[in-house]
Amino acid sequence: MDGIPQILLEKRGASFWITINRPEKRNAINKEVIDGISEGYRQAHANPEVRAIVLTAAGDKAFCAGADLQPGKGFVFDYARPNSDYADLLRLSQDATLPVVARVNGVCMAGGMGLLCMADMAVAADHALFGLPEVKVGVFPMQVMSLLQNLVLPRVLREWCLSGEPFDAASAMAHGLLNYVVPAAELDQKTDWLLARITDKSPTAIRRGKYAMRAMEAMSFDQGIAYTESQITLLALTEDAREGLAAFNEKRKPVWTGR
Repeated sequence: MDGIPQILLEKRGASFWITINRPEKRNAINKEVIDGISEGYRQAHANPEVRAIVLTAAGDKAFCAGADLQPGKGFVFDYARPNSDYADLLRLSQDATLPVVARVNGVCMAGGMGLLCMADMAVAADHALFGLPEVKVGVFPMQVMSLLQNLVLPRVLREWCLSGEPFDAASAMAHGLLNYVVPAAELDQKTDWLLARITDKSPTAIRRGKYAMRAMEAMSFDQGIAYTESQITLLALTEDAREGLAAFNEKRKPVWTGR
């Protein structure tokens, strides 16, 4: 498979698509995949025309089966470094100010669950399977827990981590991992539908809103309400806020500048 890009990056209208392109390896994570997704995030944020990111994978069998565990590729670490490339990718995703939609086209396991949790919203095909099987190979979903602990209830997360057993898309949705589950034939249509509901809104409001939600994660109510008092005041000073108010009063569709 030499010469074939392992990540495909493509701007489609107002959205930027990042596609893992290793279907023959069940779209498993390796260094090239991590680097490619990171580069996709950077390109998307650098382009003022982009309003949302889609994270998905090639084929219809796997979104991402986790780390590539082939000999010489799995569990390879530089012990002199305090951070890992995969953890840095999760950090990068948390600081994203563009909304991210995961299009889950198939199996989503282990490190793939981390990629899913990186997204703000997720649409999955109904045949997709999910799981944290790390205990079956002698490790634990350490880094993925950093994101999962804020998405699902503690007892659910413990069962997933300690049993390592897979679960279906209906369970994933019931426990808060997904927004929508649809037949595979409707996956693109539902993804486009969700993107349309996001990309026609104020990019300034979304950008500053995502920044605020990230900042508030570590705040108490009193800290959060004081912080947001100043944030709403600043938002009112933006061009998008003035345009939104004018469009509302003039009964027309707003023309966002993203400023």
